[in-house]
Amino acid sequence: MKKILLTGAVALFGLSNAQIAKGTTYLSGSVGYSQVEANNGNNKSESFNVLPTVGYFIAPNLAVGLGIGYETQKDKNTITAVLPSTTVVSTNEVKEPAFVVAPFARKYWTLSDKLYIFGQLAVPMEFGKTKVENSTVATSGSTTTTTSNSSEAKYTQIGVTIKPGLDYFLNKNWSIEATIGEFGYSNYKPKDGDATNNYNFGLNLSSVTFGVKYVFAK
Repeated sequence: MKKILLTGAVALFGLSNAQIAKGTTYLSGSVGYSQVEANNGNNKSESFNVLPTVGYFIAPNLAVGLGIGYETQKDKNTITAVLPSTTVVSTNEVKEPAFVVAPFARKYWTLSDKLYIFGQLAVPMEFGKTKVENSTVATSGSTTTTTSNSSEAKYTQIGVTIKPGLDYFLNKNWSIEATIGEFGYSNYKPKDGDATNNYNFGLNLSSVTFGVKYVFAK
C-alpha cells in the first residue's frame, strides 16, 4: 500500500531534480487596461498599468528582480439636475497617475522538468498624485453659467506582498506563469493628510493572473 501511495505521489507531482541555474536572467512584465461604465455612461472608471520586470537567479531556484512601470486610474461621475427653469450638469473627475517601483525576491520549488511552484515576496512602491476636477454648468434659457475648480495632491504608497504561483516552461526560453491571489499590506500617505493602512488577503480562482516570461537560458 505504501508503495502504491508513493508511486501515485511521484506521478501526480512529477518530482524532479531539475533546477533553474544560478546566473539565469529573465524578462517579463504585465500590461492591463479596464473600462467600466454605468448609469448610461454617467459613471465611468478607467485604469491602465504597465510594469516591465527583470529577474536574476542569485542561486539555483532563487531569483531577485525589479519591476519599473506606470499606472493610472480615472473616475468620472456626471449628475444632471433638471429644475423648473434651470438645468444643472455637475461633473466630478479624479485622476491618479503614479510611477511604480517593485523590487522582489522569488523562490522556486521543482515539480517536474518543466513545472515549478514559486512564492514571491515584493515591496511595491507608488509615487503619484491625485488630481480632482469639479465643474458645474447651469443653463437657464439662453444663459449658461460655468464654474470649475481643481486640486492636486501628491501621495506615496508602500506595501509588502506575498504571491504564490506556478511557472510552466514551454521550452528553454519561454514560460507561462500564473499567480493565484495575493497576501499583503500597504500604507497610503497623501502629502498633506493622514496615512491609511490597507490589508489584502486573497487565495481564489477569481484572482488568477497570467504572464509570459522570456528566459536567457544558460
